[in-house]
Amino acid sequence: MSVPTDCHYAKSHEWAKRLPDGTVLIGITAYAQNSLGDITFVQLPKVGAALQTGESFGVVESVKAASDLYAPIAGTVLAVNEVLNAAPETVNKDPHGEGWMLKLQPANAADLGGLLAPADYAQLIG
Repeated sequence: MSVPTDCHYAKSHEWAKRLPDGTVLIGITAYAQNSLGDITFVQLPKVGAALQTGESFGVVESVKAASDLYAPIAGTVLAVNEVLNAAPETVNKDPHGEGWMLKLQPANAADLGGLLAPADYAQLIG
């Protein structure tokens, strides 16, 4: 399974990608969605919510299980992917693209450095 090289990764299988404007997109990895199976529901926080690193920010439900989602970095939610309300399976189809979950204004952009680099995440998932 390929690991995109333009993201940083949490051990809990969320990815974080810095955008040119300094904001950060967050979602779950291909490995995570593959492990979950067919995703049937995604619960995300409200715009404006302040998240702390490691804090649960929502839930993803699949045919196999319900799993908490954890913030890989601290920040304020600027946007949520509304597409997932009607089409949660988008996470299965394109977890690192159209299946993004949150857009954050990071509390500290340097926090991304505390996450796993792509090669380290690839090693973690074996």
